[in-house]
Parts: sequence; structure tokens; C-alpha cells
Amino acid sequence: MTERTRPTLDPIRAAARQAGSIAELLDVMWEQDRDAPPPYIPVSQLRVMYIVDRENGIRMRALNRLLGAAPPSVCRLVDRLQALGFVERRPCPDSRREVTLSLTGVGRKHLARIRERRDQLLVQALDSMPSRQRTALTEALAGLQQALVDQPMLRLAPEDVPPVSLPRDAARSA
Repeated sequence: MTERTRPTLDPIRAAARQAGSIAELLDVMWEQDRDAPPPYIPVSQLRVMYIVDRENGIRMRALNRLLGAAPPSVCRLVDRLQALGFVERRPCPDSRREVTLSLTGVGRKHLARIRERRDQLLVQALDSMPSRQRTALTEALAGLQQALVDQPMLRLAPEDVPPVSLPRDAARSA
């Protein structure tokens, strides 16, 4: 096929393909980053930390659903993170059979160090771009982030969110 007869992607598909390519490059770059703060956390465990950070107090079953993984696999990931002191399990306020997950202070600090290191790597790449392109990229990425956050597959269902416990004084006066 010549350039002339090759079908072109519509702009949305072209943007999707470009975003996917960037995600793949970032995965490889971050996985190969030997200067990342220890201890080394595999990508699968980092995904757990990202979700638990975003959805503090998430139920284990909701985490299973968001990761698209079987409960025993997710349980092992959480076990490893708990052994490192990064995640804690708590009894669910409305169900004795369920637990909720939160990052510990140590987990939040470690995740912040990882994010800072990744920011440093991106700053090096972004610094080589013209200012106009960086500004456009920032706006485009903000729009993409919002569009992704709005996807149903990334949202918690109402039954995934444990009820908020009332403070003891408020519960007594109610």
C-alpha cells in the first residue's frame, strides 16, 4: 500500500493509539528505572497502592473488581503490601465478613517517593519539548484524565463503598 491508499485513522483512534503507545513507553521506562526508591514494588502491587490511595477505605471485593482479578490473587498482593507495612486491613463497618483497605503513613510516603522519581524522569523528557507543546499537552492530559476517571469501569459501585462511621458523640446524640 502506498501512502496515498493507506487508510488513515480517524482523529479519535489516532489519539487513542498515541496515548496507548505513551502508556507502553512509560511502563517500560518505569519498570527499568533502577534508581527507584527501595524496596522495589512490582507493577501489580503498585496498581493496588494507586487504587487504595485514590479510594481510601475501599472494600476488598471492590478492589478485586477494579483490578479485574480473582480474589485469591488480590489477597496475595495485599498480603505482600501489608507485610511491607504499606497497606492495612480494617474490619468493614457494616459487614463482619469484609475488610476495607487503606494505605499506611509509610505506604503513602513510599508512593510519594515513587511518584516524585517518576516526575523527575518525565521532567527530563518534557524539558526537551517547546513550551507551546508542553502547555497543549498539559491541557490535553487533564482532559484525558477526566474522561478516564468518568469511565464506569474505574468507578466504585454504591455497594463498594462502606458507610461512614459516625463519631461516637454524634452517634450518641442521634
